[in-house]
Amino acid sequence: MTDAEASGRSRRGRYALSAVVLALTVIGVSALVRGGQETPHSLPAAAAAASTPPDRTAGVLTAGPLMSTSAPTRVVIPKLGVDVPLTGLGRQADGTMQVPVDATTVGWYTGAPTPGALGPAVLAGHVDYKNKPGTFHRLTDLKAGDAITVDRQDGSIAMFSVLKVERYAKNKFPSDAVYGAINRAGLRLITCGGHFDSAAGHYEDNIVVYADLTMAHPA
Repeated sequence: MTDAEASGRSRRGRYALSAVVLALTVIGVSALVRGGQETPHSLPAAAAAASTPPDRTAGVLTAGPLMSTSAPTRVVIPKLGVDVPLTGLGRQADGTMQVPVDATTVGWYTGAPTPGALGPAVLAGHVDYKNKPGTFHRLTDLKAGDAITVDRQDGSIAMFSVLKVERYAKNKFPSDAVYGAINRAGLRLITCGGHFDSAAGHYEDNIVVYADLTMAHPA
């Protein structure tokens, strides 16, 4: 392996997830390239969630099952052999979203609804990290109807069904579709994908899995 190849692979691991977009909508941020490293803009101060919390649903016509708010603790994706604990991803001191610190960790964005509650919950994981495949490196293998389950802190289990898997160029990321308010309990799994631009130090695309809650198992 040449020095240039080794350098490119190292940068790919380092920036694999830093390109995850929380773009300029209700909760969003967009990606800003600074000298080859993508850094998200700060979240708006008033944007604490992606949609109306479940305790403020008066007059809102909802569809499908809903669960109360409870932090997620584990995500299981049988088709991909994924069964890992979840860690909260908040905001750093500069306002940017935190990212998982290794290849296997998957995080849930604490500024969005919790999985099973009204609105789009957001989980993020690396496609790869320091030359190791990330937990979300096979997200594109998911198909409509595949199952995703999320264990929750209150002992309940939220069961989701995949609707679709999409790939977006970073400059065409559909923020409203991913993070905007919805009338049901949804889930978004986000990672990087597409071609890795070694010169810029990031992947050119994002992969987004859309899923809806289909069943709620009480504690």
